[in-house]
Amino acid sequence: MKKLLILSDSHRNIQNMVEAVEIEKPDMIIHLGDHYRDAMQLAARFPDIPLEAVCGNCDFDRETEEKVILVENKRIFLCHGHRYHVKSGYLNLQYAAREKEADLVLFGHTHRIFYEQHNGLSMLNPGSIGEPRYPGKPSYGRVIIENGQIFLHTFFL
Repeated sequence: MKKLLILSDSHRNIQNMVEAVEIEKPDMIIHLGDHYRDAMQLAARFPDIPLEAVCGNCDFDRETEEKVILVENKRIFLCHGHRYHVKSGYLNLQYAAREKEADLVLFGHTHRIFYEQHNGLSMLNPGSIGEPRYPGKPSYGRVIIENGQIFLHTFFL
């Protein structure tokens, strides 16, 4: 079993991310952009927890905008979502995830929670840990991968 903490759109709010890590005690942290440097600060604060991160549209260095990682034999596609126009819908993102043969796609950008499991593809947007929109509370996601299954959860701080 692996427990993944999913964060996005921190926008320099390190403290909320620290609080989520302390609550969840994850096996891995995933940061989905806006602001990538926040993820690096979090990695320095919790050096014993592996961290994966991608850049978002507000990240100036944009060294890695997307990647596919393997966790417990599940292919996980990480991106911020802006390049797939997720504010207008999820079809482009679903096509990209299918092309990458992903089991799970994690994205941000909208600052709104979304999760769905359909036809073998799981999708999760954890909302925003740093600049929440509706309903105005910081949020994060938790993914559990156990016995070949993916379980999606979202929480408010």
